[in-house]
Amino acid sequence: MKILLVDDETELTEPLRKILDHEGYQVDIADDGVLGMELALANSYDLFILDWMLPKMSGLEICQQLRAKAIATPVLLLTAKDTIDDRVLGLDAGADDYLVKPFELRELKARVRALLRRGIFFENQEQAESQNNSNSEISKLKVANLELDRQNCTVYRQGKAIALSEKELELLTYFMSNPGKLLTQENIYQHLWKESDKPSSNVVAALVRLLRRKVESKNEPNLIHTVYGKGYRFGDLIED
Repeated sequence: MKILLVDDETELTEPLRKILDHEGYQVDIADDGVLGMELALANSYDLFILDWMLPKMSGLEICQQLRAKAIATPVLLLTAKDTIDDRVLGLDAGADDYLVKPFELRELKARVRALLRRGIFFENQEQAESQNNSNSEISKLKVANLELDRQNCTVYRQGKAIALSEKELELLTYFMSNPGKLLTQENIYQHLWKESDKPSSNVVAALVRLLRRKVESKNEPNLIHTVYGKGYRFGDLIED
C-alpha cells in the first residue's frame, strides 16, 4: 500500500513516516501543497494524508482538485480546525475522514487502516458489479426524477449531472436503496462508517446538509425529509 503524506511539520512527518513504514506502508512525503499535488498526479496512491494548512496550496485545495479530476483515492484531512463549519468544508471538498490536531498516533494508524480497507472494499465492489451486471440497469437506482448509476458513480436529476464526493455518493445510495423508510442518524452513521474508529456523530447532519444542497433546488420537490427527533426519510412528497 502506497501513501502520500503532505505536511510541512517535520516534527510530525518524520515520526509518522517511521510508524507507517513499520506498518508496511510505502510513504512519500511533500512539505508544500504544490509538490504534494504534483506527486499525487504523477503517482498511484492508495491513500492521501493532507494537512489543511500548507505553503503554496492548502490541503483543502488539493482535495478539491483531486476530486475535480475524478481521482477517488481516499483522503484523510489533518487540521487544527474543529468547528462544524470546518468539518462541512472538509467533507464538501471531498475528504473521507477528518482528524483534529493534536492526535494520538495510534488513532491515526486506525483511521489509515479503516480508509485503506474501505478503498479496497469499494474497488472490489466495483469490479464485482462490472463482472456480474452485464445488464447495466441492475446497478441503477431511480427515485422520482433522480437517477443514480452505481456502476459508473454518476447522478442525474432531470438529465442534469450532479457532482458528489465519495461519502455523499455513499449516503445517497443508502437513501435511494431505502425509499420511504425512516433512517435514523445512528442507522446512517453505522452504515457509512462500519469500522470501530469513526468521526464524531454530528458529521451525519453535516453530510445530509451537503447532499441536500446538491440534489435539491427551489424548482424541484424536496427528496430528503427530516423526521424531527428521529432521522430522515427519502423520496418524493413524503409526509413527515
